[in-house]
Amino acid sequence: MIVLPAIDLKDGEAVRLYKGDYNQKTVYSSSPQDIAKSFQDMGADYLHVVDLDGAKDGGSVNTEAIKAIRTTFDGVMELGGGIRDMKTVSLCLDDIGISRVILGTAALKNRAFLEEALTKYGPEKIVVGVDVKNGYVSTEGWLETSDVEYLDFLQELEAMGVTTVVCTDISKDGTLTGPSFDMYDAIRANTNLSFVVSGGVKDDDDIMEAKARGYDACIVGKAFYEGRVHLEEVIERAR
Repeated sequence: MIVLPAIDLKDGEAVRLYKGDYNQKTVYSSSPQDIAKSFQDMGADYLHVVDLDGAKDGGSVNTEAIKAIRTTFDGVMELGGGIRDMKTVSLCLDDIGISRVILGTAALKNRAFLEEALTKYGPEKIVVGVDVKNGYVSTEGWLETSDVEYLDFLQELEAMGVTTVVCTDISKDGTLTGPSFDMYDAIRANTNLSFVVSGGVKDDDDIMEAKARGYDACIVGKAFYEGRVHLEEVIERAR
């Protein structure tokens, strides 16, 4: 199983939000590229980055910080947040050299755009972020909730040719209360998608539980920054 340490960007800084609330943020570093370098030194081959300002406002807002991270981190780097048109997709994949982009709001609201991105770049570079609130898909940086049930949406994505999703239970994100294992088991039972566990990881045991359940990948954010996850060790154990 792949372990992806996370960097969330707001105003050029590495932060974490509590349940997606932009008013409840903790700043961990004013130099995100230094964090990316430390992750690489600890053995991380993958990195999960979110442009929180982009997610809220649309477009790539923290571009300079993202470029700095990309030049620092040599492994697979995925980026989400505000990627809602082909111009931004091209900026990320072609110009900055991001390994794969995560489409969220646009994947739900603009299926033609998702199809165009999949056709041009393929499902290995186009990942969909499915953010879930009370069983329904949330959009606009988690500020809006749709009337689309998450399993229905996932099955539709699979039929469109999507192969990988990052699925977050918003009620768990930043809470250190453990992932929504029931939700991920339901995804495993109802789709053939490869999925990334996101939200709620509190310690090494949660990550190893995700591995034991046969999940594909797991994001760790706040638990690492709060000293609850031994990243170098757990990356090796998950392999």
